[in-house]
Amino acid sequence: MALIEPPIPPAPPEPEEAVLLRAAFAGDAGAWEALLRRCRRTAYLFALQLTGDPDEALDAAQESLLRLFRHRGRFDPARPLRPWLLKIVRNTVADSRRRDAVRRRAAETVLAAGGGRSPEDPHGEAERQETRRMVWEALGELDAAAREILILREYHDLPYREIAEVLGIPVGTVMSRLHAARALMARHLRRRMKGVGHA
Repeated sequence: MALIEPPIPPAPPEPEEAVLLRAAFAGDAGAWEALLRRCRRTAYLFALQLTGDPDEALDAAQESLLRLFRHRGRFDPARPLRPWLLKIVRNTVADSRRRDAVRRRAAETVLAAGGGRSPEDPHGEAERQETRRMVWEALGELDAAAREILILREYHDLPYREIAEVLGIPVGTVMSRLHAARALMARHLRRRMKGVGHA
C-alpha cells in the first residue's frame, strides 16, 4: 500500500511591512505614505514616553517621520524598520532638549543683562520690550550676510547643514560666518546696553 505524503503547506504570507518596504524602495510613493502612516503611532507613543508632554511628543514624532523619509537612503530595506525608527525618535527628542537648554541659557543671560527682574515685577515687561527693541536694532546694523545667517539659526532654528543648503555655502563657512555674526551682534548689544545704563 502506497504511503500518502502530507500536502506541503503554503508558505506564510510576507509581512505587510516587508511588502510596503519593498514597494517604497522601488519608488512607490503610495507605499511610502502607507509606511509613514503605520509609523506615526509608534513614533508618537515612544516620544510621549520619553518626554511626558503630548505637544512636545507630537512635534518630535512629526520631525522623526520627516527625518526617516529624508534619510531613507541610509536604511537597509532588508532589515526591520522599527529599531531604526525608534533610534530616530530618540535622537530627535535629545536634539530638541539640547535646543531648549540653549534657549533657556540665552533667556537667563538676557534677563541678567537687563537687571534680573522677576516676571512679577511691574517694570519687567517694559524691560523685556526694551531688550527686544535693542536686539532688533542691533540686528539691523549687521550686514545682510551676517543678519540672514543669524535669523536662519536663532529664529528659524535650522541646523548648519540646512543653513548651508539655503545659502549655497559649505557647512564650514556657515560655522565661521555664524561665529563672526554672533560676536558682532554681541558687541552691538553691549554698546546699546551700556548706553542705556548711562542714561
